[in-house]
Amino acid sequence: MMSGVSGISERSKEKGLQIKPWEDRDLDLLFQLNAPEMMEHLGGPESKEQILKRHKRYLEIGSKGCMFSIILFPEEEAVGSVGYWRTMWNDESVYEIGWSVLPSFQGKGIASDAVRAVIAKVTAERKYKYIHAFPSIHNDASNAICRKLDFNLTSECEFEYPPGSFMRCNSWRLELI
Repeated sequence: MMSGVSGISERSKEKGLQIKPWEDRDLDLLFQLNAPEMMEHLGGPESKEQILKRHKRYLEIGSKGCMFSIILFPEEEAVGSVGYWRTMWNDESVYEIGWSVLPSFQGKGIASDAVRAVIAKVTAERKYKYIHAFPSIHNDASNAICRKLDFNLTSECEFEYPPGSFMRCNSWRLELI
């Protein structure tokens, strides 16, 4: 069981949105999120083997964080993912957050609401002072979400993702405490 987040389901009444801890049945969603237009800012689509490994990491994240599927109601349709995980940044232990919403559901505030729900969970943990996001400098939508949710742009940086590939990112930081 994941400390502090196991079994949590949050619903945003105004949009009919729920985030649910990642489950084995979310593998199909991960394949949908691997489309070329979705992976444009993340080094391109991953192989089937890479997707299966990612799915396993999401299921086994344990006390390091939590991955969620984003469910839209009343259809109960999985439309994206959002999650957070412990990482080291500038010699400090922090949480990192990431999200992805299928193209046909983008531009509707779904990612912002899901990220806001995760931030509320992480803030309630009172474990780390900051949560960070590292969208590509070219990912206008993700950078806009960071601005909208009051993250502070701290710098541009070089970020290794996927392993062995480097990209220019904006380093965004939100104070949690």
